[in-house]
This record gives sequence, structure tokens and C-alpha cells, in this order.
Amino acid sequence: MTNKINEKVLYEPIKKWLQKYLEDHYKNSEVIVVNSHNQRLNKILLQNNIKCEVAVGIDIQIDVLGIVKKSDKYKLFFVEAKITRLTLRDLGQLWAYVKLINPEEAFLITSGNFGSLDKILKVFKREDMLDFGNGSKIKKIQVLLWDLKNNLPDLSSKVPKI
Repeated sequence: MTNKINEKVLYEPIKKWLQKYLEDHYKNSEVIVVNSHNQRLNKILLQNNIKCEVAVGIDIQIDVLGIVKKSDKYKLFFVEAKITRLTLRDLGQLWAYVKLINPEEAFLITSGNFGSLDKILKVFKREDMLDFGNGSKIKKIQVLLWDLKNNLPDLSSKVPKI
């Protein structure tokens, strides 16, 4: 079934889920969620009065971008969506983005399955490949399955289990 759909059909339901997720976790902040797959990150940030020098001139296009603003501070949330079996390339794309920009959280979501990442993450237990952030706070990319029937992430599938 997943091969017959286009990845873009995931963007709107993921955007709605991320909006609710952020509103639930950041109640006293402004929450902005953008279906951003066809825009450069820097352009979206500038439209929201956020200056991020490292994003300037780099072609970063996040599928769904979350921004939480409070006063002059902001936090970013990245979601990459796939309809196929996940590959190391899919993880590598998001990993490069998070290493450069250091968002608050990052999600790799598929309506397919974990593909080759299943072996890497579950058999070889290489969750260290999900690490990003600076030395004082290491964060992890969260890998999840998307439930097409309910249009929600399957939280029981989440790796790592944090």
C-alpha cells in the first residue's frame, strides 16, 4: 500500500501531529509548524524573524518544520517523512541537518518500515548513530513508524525508547 502513495500525503497529517505535540509541551510559547519540504530552511526562519547563520547558503529542506518561540528565544523541530523502507541514506540526510543546525528534537518517520535501520538500531544496537547536539547535551534522532489508518505516529515503534 505504501508504494502507491506519494510522500507528500504524509506532510499535512504530520504537520497536525507536530502542532499538537508542540502545543502540549510548550504551552506558554508561540508554536509555528510549516510544511516546508519545498522551501529552504533559511528562508522560513527569516520569514519568522529568526537569524540562523549556519543555515544561510546551505540547501536544507526539512519536510515539516516546527518552531517554538518565546520572547527572543526559539527552538527548532525537524521531521523527515518517508513512505519507503528506511535506509542509512535517509538517516544520513537528517543526521547531516541536525549536526549543522542542532534542533531541539528531530524525527525520522516512515509509513513503510525500518528497513536496513532495523538491523543497525535493533540488532547491532547502534543508537549512537542517532546522536547529535553539543558536548553538554546529547540528543537523539527519534525514528518512528507512521500509522496511515490513524494518521498518527506509532509511539510503540519509537527508537530510541526515550
